[in-house]
Amino acid sequence: MLGVALVASALTGTWLADLPKEIVCEGQYPYHLQGVAWNGVDAIYWSFTTRLVKTDLEGNVLADIEVPSHHGDLCVANDRVYVAWSNYFNRPDADSKVYIYDADLALLEIVPVPEATYGAGGMDHQDGHFFIIGGLPTEIEENYVFEYDGDFNHVETHVIPSGHTHLGIQTALFHDDHWWFGCYSRDGNPGLLICDADLNLVGGHAVSPSIGLIGWGTGQFMMAKHFGEKYQAKLIPMVADEESGLVKAPK
Repeated sequence: MLGVALVASALTGTWLADLPKEIVCEGQYPYHLQGVAWNGVDAIYWSFTTRLVKTDLEGNVLADIEVPSHHGDLCVANDRVYVAWSNYFNRPDADSKVYIYDADLALLEIVPVPEATYGAGGMDHQDGHFFIIGGLPTEIEENYVFEYDGDFNHVETHVIPSGHTHLGIQTALFHDDHWWFGCYSRDGNPGLLICDADLNLVGGHAVSPSIGLIGWGTGQFMMAKHFGEKYQAKLIPMVADEESGLVKAPK
């Protein structure tokens, strides 16, 4: 599990003043949110299945483009936006790709990632490598993380002994030297899987960051949530917690 020192630092200190109360994405979209990412400075990217949206840190839309279904969870690296895409999920013959955009959402390249057999649904970037997660057939009792180098050459497939999670893993985030994987919390399965930097499973929790999670400083996060009419989304502040994985940030 996450160390007590990490949790203690997450729940105390003046850095909480830097954590926004919430960020509401401007607009309403035809399909639900699949993931969020930010550039660490001044822009947040929201993937609404068939629409890719860039906002400022107040949620004001800066760019909004139509994209092929199903654009999934995404990450920002090297001033580019990388989005996991698949035509369908939870079947062994899914077509999986990564769509690569510039910071203003102009499409640059589409790269195949066929190793993501059951459908590429999300991704993050760490130490020059990309890590992709996705769907899962109902009979499989483990999850997979597909590792690629910076040119999307397959490096390794990591096995996560998580037990079955409904439709696999939905979102991926590397933060605080841990991997945070969002799943659909259903039938008693965890909604959050936490792995160490080497992708060894260290915890599972009921909280479900299944539509997006952003790291926002040591022990602090912004977690995506739907609200209002279909489909509106916002980010709410969360902090690391030893027992629950993530809890709402103190006011």
